[in-house]
Amino acid sequence: MNSTELNLYAKQIKRDLNQINGQKVMIIGDLGVDEYIWGDVKRISPEAPVPVVDVNKQDARLGLSANVAANVVSLGGEALLVGVVGNDSGLETLSGLLKKNNVSTEYLINDSERPTTRKIRIMAAEHQQIVRVDFEKKKFLSDKTAQQLLSTVRENIAQTEVVLLQDYAKGVLSESLCQEIIALCKAQGKKVLVDPHRNTPLSYYKGADLFKPNSDESIILSGLHFDELRQPEDMMHRVAEALKSKLSGGDIVITMGKRGVLIYSNGEFSNLPTFARDVFDVTGAGDTVIASLALATAVQWPLVQACAFANFTAGIVVSKVGCVPCGRKELEAFLEPFTKEN
Repeated sequence: MNSTELNLYAKQIKRDLNQINGQKVMIIGDLGVDEYIWGDVKRISPEAPVPVVDVNKQDARLGLSANVAANVVSLGGEALLVGVVGNDSGLETLSGLLKKNNVSTEYLINDSERPTTRKIRIMAAEHQQIVRVDFEKKKFLSDKTAQQLLSTVRENIAQTEVVLLQDYAKGVLSESLCQEIIALCKAQGKKVLVDPHRNTPLSYYKGADLFKPNSDESIILSGLHFDELRQPEDMMHRVAEALKSKLSGGDIVITMGKRGVLIYSNGEFSNLPTFARDVFDVTGAGDTVIASLALATAVQWPLVQACAFANFTAGIVVSKVGCVPCGRKELEAFLEPFTKEN
């Protein structure tokens, strides 16, 4: 893509941006909280050969599907977040963060036998992680909880045009639940987007309208074996074709980091470059991409324009540290240089 095409997409997005205001996206999947504890390390503990961290700052952020929901809202849409939480202090933290980010807790399912997922990272200095502590249960939902979740989807699906299956392989999305949701969406004319996990069989996602893996995930899920760092472009085309065949159709959008995005739709391939100016942390970039694609799908933007939109928003979040959503004003400022006449 040359600079003229790039500027054209930026202008189209800026022109159409208000179309996504208030668009509802239903997000179904694993959700949780990312917690950070920063401090200084000046000594080793007398109790064991481990560093002692003198805490000077703490922070909690929305993680997993909750971060996708935050991105949908921060870009101007409305998120219907469907997931499973425990009855614990993690739920209190999560609920507070969702409220702060204008994401409703109305569609969350409580299961007292599962903890609310939390990931606590102990950090020395700004970027040096000492240890991570996880509170989670990687286990499929009980039949009762799965039926509660499916009922919640069925009762609220009429509110949205787009349903997003956000899979982090923590047990919320089983094959039967995914297929029931996809069938329900097909029956009601709703688009289904999938952000997959590399360890989840493709059969879970069969019938989805759009499938968005990153390059590593795409190669693993395709069943083909290539050296990701050395593969020529035509090999990624073969990966996309294999995915599309196994999924029985649907568009394929593969995010490839600094190599941009590969799109496979209607038998044709397209490539978009990355638009990031500075890359500090890619954490959460995939969440921003799928949130952007969902909003663009809701207003029926052409797929290439939707992917350009997602690439612009991802270019913003990779310049930040941790899972931080892309703000609407940030996006407008980011687009400005691309929309100026040459």
